[in-house]
Amino acid sequence: MSILIPDNPARDDVLAGRPTLWLNPDYREGAMVNSVLPLRPERVTEAEKYWAKLAPLLCQCFPELEQTGGRIISPLIRVPDLQKALSFSRPEFGQLFVKNDGALPVAGSIKARGGVYEVFMHAINLAEQAGIYEDDITTLISSRARELFSEHTVAVGSTGNLGMSVGIAARALGFRAVVHMSADAKSWKVDRLTRQGVEVIQHQADYTTAVEHARIAAEASPSVYFVDDERSELLFLGYSAAARELAEQLALAGRIVDLEHPLFVYLPCGIGGAPGGVAFGLKAIFGDAVHAFFVEPVQSPCAMVHMMSGSEHLVSVYDVGLTNKTEADGMAVARMSAFVASVMRPMLSGIFTVEDDDLFRWLWKAQMTEQIRLEPSAAAGFGGPDFLINTPQGRAYAEQRGIGNSLEKATHVVWTTGGAFVPQEQFWTFMKRGQSLSG
Repeated sequence: MSILIPDNPARDDVLAGRPTLWLNPDYREGAMVNSVLPLRPERVTEAEKYWAKLAPLLCQCFPELEQTGGRIISPLIRVPDLQKALSFSRPEFGQLFVKNDGALPVAGSIKARGGVYEVFMHAINLAEQAGIYEDDITTLISSRARELFSEHTVAVGSTGNLGMSVGIAARALGFRAVVHMSADAKSWKVDRLTRQGVEVIQHQADYTTAVEHARIAAEASPSVYFVDDERSELLFLGYSAAARELAEQLALAGRIVDLEHPLFVYLPCGIGGAPGGVAFGLKAIFGDAVHAFFVEPVQSPCAMVHMMSGSEHLVSVYDVGLTNKTEADGMAVARMSAFVASVMRPMLSGIFTVEDDDLFRWLWKAQMTEQIRLEPSAAAGFGGPDFLINTPQGRAYAEQRGIGNSLEKATHVVWTTGGAFVPQEQFWTFMKRGQSLSG
């Protein structure tokens, strides 16, 4: 363990499974301009344009998007009552907002951004190769296109939410859809996929193994397209376009974002694609004025252990003696994406870890104060402001970045990633646990 994780103020806590904050020593100001990155920042703008191009088709496929003009968007909510309930009322906590991707249409989680984007971009590519598509995007739901897509399969490995996003999107266009799910996937997510006509293959193993099975199965047939959560640029870019959405909403809310008015964003992290994509997009817009933090369960901190290690080879939570057991099923990932790690290395501010009990406490408080419906993993970001303001590491970060005197003018955004589709009975089980833990 000592070889895998070098000496660091957060080292003992992460190895013992205790909540902690790790600050990224490789963070570089001006990273989007001065660093050699695997992706060009301009790719974010390209993704925004593709999303706009897809909008008329998305309206046709998903009637719930008609009121948004085909945009898959979520509300940004100022939460003064929740901020008070979380004891974030002192001036130095600035203002707290929730970016409620748990309310996203189509798939009910942040994965709707990446999964829908990749499946529909794949459909465009197939249709172009077949001579079906040129300019009118709605030809992708023509009888010719559906006949073409019915001969192809879209496959993915998932703990649940990405599988729902990819499966629903694929079935909407007429693809056969196969989702390989890990042992910790919730039964209600399996049931929802099955009702959508998606084939679900469950593995008595963790997420990484489920992805590997999906990859091997896809490689065996040229008609199978594999949505690779570990390596996909399309998924990553689909998520990145959410940054423009947030920027527009912050402007409407009257929130200034610049070096004197910092923006802190707290992003739940599984394998890293969704939070990495969002962070990349935000850096492309706001540069050094935005400070992105990942958050992970204490027993599944795959991004923290790998990035702390400084290793070029992926380090898993099992390598350092952690269990990868958590109630936050979407974050039960043993090994992060190497692609995401390479992009995030110079631009991620840090990572913090939280205990499962706190997820349920925060979930309960979010519902009771602001009527925000979440699943446990989606509540993880609520620990962020406390780590930033009340810990030595957080105070050190503010001083290092020269923002110690600007915290009262800061905006904190907790990105809540899922919850809308949780069955009522399951949600009340979450609530009862949260209430009991809250005293």
